[in-house]
Amino acid sequence: MDKTTHAGDGEARSGRAARKGMRSRAKLSPRRASAVSDPSAGRLIAVEGVDGSGKSTQLHLLEQWLRHQNLKVFKTDWNSSETVKQITSRGKKKGLLTPTTFSLLHATDFADRYERNILPLLEAGYFVLADRYIFTAYARDIVRGCHPGWVKKIYSYALKPDLTFYFRVPVDIAVSRILMGRPKLKYYEAGMDMNLSNDPYESYRIFQGRIVEQYESLVESEGLVAIDANRGIEEQQVEVRERVMKLLGEKGIGAMKTEALQEYGKPRPRA
Repeated sequence: MDKTTHAGDGEARSGRAARKGMRSRAKLSPRRASAVSDPSAGRLIAVEGVDGSGKSTQLHLLEQWLRHQNLKVFKTDWNSSETVKQITSRGKKKGLLTPTTFSLLHATDFADRYERNILPLLEAGYFVLADRYIFTAYARDIVRGCHPGWVKKIYSYALKPDLTFYFRVPVDIAVSRILMGRPKLKYYEAGMDMNLSNDPYESYRIFQGRIVEQYESLVESEGLVAIDANRGIEEQQVEVRERVMKLLGEKGIGAMKTEALQEYGKPRPRA
């Protein structure tokens, strides 16, 4: 059996796994894509941005800040479902994934985490912090050639976050940050499947630039809150906390809790 046949068999298996997960997704709660509005429910906060934007650092700081107030917090990462990620990893290593299969696997991963963690914990009153949410799929899958309407329909069941931060940074700066810590780029990470360039580093730069363009369009269409990620870490975190404090007041968390958050957010006096 030749290599092409093997690849086809592998992709078919990946596709079947993805479709099975998507059938499971169809059984999820009928709540549609609107912001969490029940004051007794939790709050959903997401961060978005290209690799190297610093979004994960900012989410970690926000997580620690909220935990300091004895609030119930849960953090979820993109492509982290134990049920799905091994299948995705095998497909990536063998270079078997088409844009559609790639999209469906990530959608299945998201559906599994949404059903098992995100929705139940929101209903239990948790602050759910998402390091990437459906907007990552909107940006990446569309850049890879998937139809925008098709991608958005796949995730149409998902609640819209109460707050989504987009960490805006010039692509050249983001790319330089990533390349400092990674001597070698992975095939799909570099966008090599898109035939953008024979040079993986140039391919990566072009790929990330196109993702930035998609994110910029989402700021308007999806209401993402843009944060200037060229500033210092502390300065960015101050703005993030201010936005969250405003959210707490709007959602009726309570004056005492908001005051406690404000007190914790004050800069410490220098010794």
